[in-house]
Amino acid sequence: MKNVLIFGGSGQIGLFLCRRLSKHFTITVLTRNSHQKGYRLKPLANAGYLNIVEGSIFDENKMRSLVKKAEIVINLIGILSEKNKGNSFENIHVNFPKILSNLCKEYDVEQLIHVSALGIEKATDSKYAQSKIKGEKIVRDNFSRVTIVKPSLIFSVSDSLTTKFMTLLNLLPIFPLYYEGQTKFTPIHASDVAELIFFIISKELTSKKIEAIGPEVFSFKEIITILLRCIEKKRVLLPMPLFLAKISASFFQLFPNPLLTLDQLRLLKYSNTKSENGLTNFDIGCPSKLLFENSVKKYSFNWRERGKYSEIENNKNN
Repeated sequence: MKNVLIFGGSGQIGLFLCRRLSKHFTITVLTRNSHQKGYRLKPLANAGYLNIVEGSIFDENKMRSLVKKAEIVINLIGILSEKNKGNSFENIHVNFPKILSNLCKEYDVEQLIHVSALGIEKATDSKYAQSKIKGEKIVRDNFSRVTIVKPSLIFSVSDSLTTKFMTLLNLLPIFPLYYEGQTKFTPIHASDVAELIFFIISKELTSKKIEAIGPEVFSFKEIITILLRCIEKKRVLLPMPLFLAKISASFFQLFPNPLLTLDQLRLLKYSNTKSENGLTNFDIGCPSKLLFENSVKKYSFNWRERGKYSEIENNKNN
């Protein structure tokens, strides 16, 4: 049975991926804190199929010991905002993929799957986007058998997208629409991304760049409207002038877990949909199946007035 090494296995995609892969492979997950993350990971696989290792992604000796035992390596690590020099876009999206891809070449692994992001090519004014693009180029140059997966907005019950927005919509009577809410997205459920990665492994797809998109296209305003329906709330959606948006983002990014940063505000200018000549999960025979509103409804009761009881009532009415 092949050994799959996953970096970022305790994150949103990683939790679904570990569950999906554990039926067919033995899995090793590197995490900074095995005690904190282990309780989420251990129930995902039978005993002996999931190995949790504590360590840093910049500990080269630890990295070597793990990569040389692996047939398949998956990099899910990414950040949406910078916190310090060690946790910078350059370190996480460029330097770490460089180290990892070099080790994959040195130990001749069968497959490297590197998860990047969709809709970043035009975002020349975003540090996040440019670091992701630079990271993609480095792994392609260093290791020929890499497949790059570029997801659109990823959502699930443990995301930082729908859950954050539903919290804000629950509290604020007026919700700001950046760039008039016209930016387009193709949201994809985390389990569909995990299924795509399993498909790539099982079909032994290498040296490809695959865009991971959901089955629907929404504007930012439409996404917020759907979330309001899910939590049974009515709010005023107000287009926010750019200068006010910049002021609010400058304030928010001072917090440890910012609601919005200036860099994320810049990214919101650019649509997050299939590129003109892009190869998608649909094109290779692995279509996304979960619809956005139907999926969010399953966990949105946490933000409704009656909580879990509202879900029970809705089920009775249906």
